[in-house]
Amino acid sequence: MAKRQKEANPETTAQRLSGLVKSCRDIMRKDKGLNGDADRLPMLTWIMFLKFLDDVEQELETKALLKRQKYKPAIGQPYRWRDWAKNQNLTGDDLLSFINNEKCTLPDGKEGAGLFYYLRSLQSETGSTRKDVIATVFRGISNRMINGYLLRDVVDKIDGIHFNSTEEIYTLSHLYESILKEMRDASGDAGEFYTPRPVVKFMVQMLNPQLGESVLDPAAGTGGFLVETFEHLRKQAQTVEQYETLQQSSIYGGEAKPLPYLLCQMNLLLHGLEYPSIDSGNSLRTPLRDIGDIERVDIILTNPPFGGEEERGILNNFPDDMRTAETTLLFLQLIMRRLKRAKPGSRGGRAAVVVPNGTLFADGIAARIKEQMLKEFNLHTIVRLPDGVFEPYTSIPSNLLFFEHGASTQEVWFYEILPPIGRKKYSKTNSMQYDEFAGCIEWWDNRTENENAWRLPVADILQYNGGKLISANLDRKNPNRRNENEFVEPAEAIAGILEKEKQIVHLLDEIKQLVRP
Repeated sequence: MAKRQKEANPETTAQRLSGLVKSCRDIMRKDKGLNGDADRLPMLTWIMFLKFLDDVEQELETKALLKRQKYKPAIGQPYRWRDWAKNQNLTGDDLLSFINNEKCTLPDGKEGAGLFYYLRSLQSETGSTRKDVIATVFRGISNRMINGYLLRDVVDKIDGIHFNSTEEIYTLSHLYESILKEMRDASGDAGEFYTPRPVVKFMVQMLNPQLGESVLDPAAGTGGFLVETFEHLRKQAQTVEQYETLQQSSIYGGEAKPLPYLLCQMNLLLHGLEYPSIDSGNSLRTPLRDIGDIERVDIILTNPPFGGEEERGILNNFPDDMRTAETTLLFLQLIMRRLKRAKPGSRGGRAAVVVPNGTLFADGIAARIKEQMLKEFNLHTIVRLPDGVFEPYTSIPSNLLFFEHGASTQEVWFYEILPPIGRKKYSKTNSMQYDEFAGCIEWWDNRTENENAWRLPVADILQYNGGKLISANLDRKNPNRRNENEFVEPAEAIAGILEKEKQIVHLLDEIKQLVRP
């Protein structure tokens, strides 16, 4: 009877894992040390991270044993998941002490460093192994739960995830991304590293990375572009050699903030990238002149932070006449520098970058950066996104720049994507869908001017006076659009005015720097 009942009502992997994660979040809500999902997700992530690593290491140990080889794990006893997480006697204050304290009584009864202190101290001889990734991850996070019994309950739940099951990892990866989106929606300051999935998918599809090409996101955030690229490339890997190429020399990223760095690592691990190559330093920290050909890549896909400002030490890494506190403009320079140069018989590097409207119309240093892009690269396409695509993080209209090294720009194609009929803009509850890019995708390889598409010769963009650049305005309205006098919401108008004022302030600051004795 019990067996027939089970067959009549089987619990799917998705249902089990969804229920497990929900239980963990319900338990965490009872802990007074956590403040909303912005705290609960990092907790859930680092616990899953350690369980994932132990499952992987056990599998590697088994393979080495079968080959009669020795295997040296990244995490030693008694700090492996199997040593402490499965020890039901380790709970309450003892569990908190083991995780948090610099010195504590270990699960084997000896005295030693606490778990986090141990993990942060890991270091390899080369500085580029799993040990170093673990150390970097745990230097930037802490355990915020203050109830050791609730923490024990969460650990027991996570112990029920089998990271050596392909089906469970696949299911959990999709579930994890939905949790990421919830966290980002709930946390205002997290929006700077979130790009809506339809936009990410469109950008990846248009660049169409091929196996053997190197792909970089220097502002990786939680890894959205890298995950989408990995999935795109995985379909092309049919042999052992191709799979090794996918795993070892395809996906690269940079993310300086500890929390998104951890989330990015977990996101990529869950999707099947065995050793994510994510730099934990500021991608802007290296002087542009020191970036050589070996550091150039085939493809860059990224959404640099909007409106950020960098410290003086970072600005010194850029040419004197290209220094600006505006983070987006610094990243554009980095991207141009890190794209592979076109050579006879080989294609130059190509990029797809999200930028705010202010970048398109800004003058001064911004104009000089755009001039460089137009003269040294082919800025072949600007996709103008509808208002509200990045709600609730920002109301500033955004654009997608597509450019490639190999030839200077002769003309720029613009394609304007409009919201569905009857809607003026997108919102958090009514977000953009991937199928709304269908018209642009169909147009992409067979370009003609229409109500959504137009082109502009570069001579109409770069304006000079006596040989001196005075403007490089890419903020051009659609000349083919019939309804040019449509109503603009006051909030949108104010956002546009504030963005323009911000650009004016930056320009005045740059002028002051030039005239300062």
